Amino acid sequence: MNTEEQQQPDLKLFMILLGSKAPGRHVEQHDFFFGIAASLKELVPPINTFWPEAIGKIHIDGWREVTAVDGYQVKIAPAAPEAAVGKKLFFINLGGYLPNRFEEQHYVVLTVKDDRAAAFKEAKETTFFKHNHFDGANSHIDDKYGIDVDDLYQIEDILSAGQKEKYRIELIPATDLPEDELHLGYFKLNLL
Repeated sequence: MNTEEQQQPDLKLFMILLGSKAPGRHVEQHDFFFGIAASLKELVPPINTFWPEAIGKIHIDGWREVTAVDGYQVKIAPAAPEAAVGKKLFFINLGGYLPNRFEEQHYVVLTVKDDRAAAFKEAKETTFFKHNHFDGANSHIDDKYGIDVDDLYQIEDILSAGQKEKYRIELIPATDLPEDELHLGYFKLNLL
């Protein structure tokens, strides 16, 4: 191992739930951000770039280091054009409704599949998808009116351009992986 490899920080994939009462909004808005870094603090500048209209008003409502999904260990590796094509990591944001609740319910899925069609099929099999709807208010994969496979995101596609150029996500089959720890609460960016 050369000196550069020894000094390389342990990079991780972070999934972050951002919140903000951005200017002109009446209620707090949310979005998911995925980034690669050695620590959560290193992602503050990319988060501000991701949501520029909310700079100074952004906080974190939850985060996780994505290390294990569907029996695969998630690792970050340098980008390589010759990298083997195989399983992919997908993010799905499901939306649905319950009678007499004046709000949309959400359920987030991370899954490892061969392609978008397989990820879409899994999303439709979730308990959330099957039970968070009623006549006239169907469940859907968010950002569309109805169900459309185009609303699934392959994680590597939604990373920043700079991160896509430098890194790739490796999915390594593994058994007995511990579940990722979810960190929930109100975390101010300036205190990370």
